[in-house]
Amino acid sequence: MADEHRTWKRQGEAFWRAHHEAWKRSDLNQRQYCEAHGLPQKGFENWRQKFRAEPEPAQRKLLYRRRGLSPPLSPPVSPPLGPGSYPTSHAEQPIVPRPREGHRRRFSGADKAWILEEAARPGMSAADVARRYGIAERILRRWKQELVAAPVFVSVQITDADAPAEEHAP
Repeated sequence: MADEHRTWKRQGEAFWRAHHEAWKRSDLNQRQYCEAHGLPQKGFENWRQKFRAEPEPAQRKLLYRRRGLSPPLSPPVSPPLGPGSYPTSHAEQPIVPRPREGHRRRFSGADKAWILEEAARPGMSAADVARRYGIAERILRRWKQELVAAPVFVSVQITDADAPAEEHAP
């Protein structure tokens, strides 16, 4: 009972800031936190209003790096198993350049034709072929449209079926 009638000692900003930060990290609402720690709710609210009015400190921004921090200290133990590790002869598979971050890969016409030919083989899935070469399936469809021969226009002469053929011949 002696604790109930004890007078409250005036506390400084550091005391209230520490409690404010602890309250933000807790799952308690303001009333529950004040009751649990024996704090006057009105005093807590006054300090909370002061802290809320302060500008937020600038957060440190992370820098974006395209490459690793430093080159590897030793060469890799096994050969890389990425899109750039295909054999160099076109007899087996086309050379597929590795994708560089932020850059597009360029495929030669022969490579495009080879990949499309492989996707057209019986029992092959276009999605599997595209995944193997690291390209989107829609790219295969676009290449197929691009490599199809351009339409050839033929001149057509329309004649009447009733008229004799000799009259319309030039």
